[in-house]
Amino acid sequence: MADDFDPLQHRVVPLRRFEDLRTGEIFRSPSRTLTDANFAAFQAVSLDNHPIHYDEEYCRRLGHPAPLAHGLQVLAFTAAGAGLFPHVIGETLIGFVEVSAKFLKPVHPGDTLYPALEIVALIPQHTTGVVAMRATVHNQHGDLVLDGVHKYLLRLKPAR
Repeated sequence: MADDFDPLQHRVVPLRRFEDLRTGEIFRSPSRTLTDANFAAFQAVSLDNHPIHYDEEYCRRLGHPAPLAHGLQVLAFTAAGAGLFPHVIGETLIGFVEVSAKFLKPVHPGDTLYPALEIVALIPQHTTGVVAMRATVHNQHGDLVLDGVHKYLLRLKPAR
């Protein structure tokens, strides 16, 4: 019996093209609890040394119960690669072309974050299409801590 395995057909989920996507579809990423180690790692990567992100006493003097996560650290939780979206679109992805975000509530060590991307617009162009996705992050209390938009550029199916 011949082995019919083809590594090019080994997919996490079936591939879909721009034309197969629908507004309202939601792509959730796994929840994560932020630890002091996450804060330290982000500080090392970002080089942000403001004490609001790592000095507990400084934060308490300002009325915060603990250090605040950097906004970009919270935004990083919305990375599409943490969920299934890039597996769904596969090689049709040209690039991540735009991001915006509002940071609505503080995030502290010990908070658990629940990121999601929802398709809010599909904008076909000549040979490409833009997928606009609402990026949200909720905490363990159900509070919306981040609200934003991602835009991805995808190849359209070639015309025949």
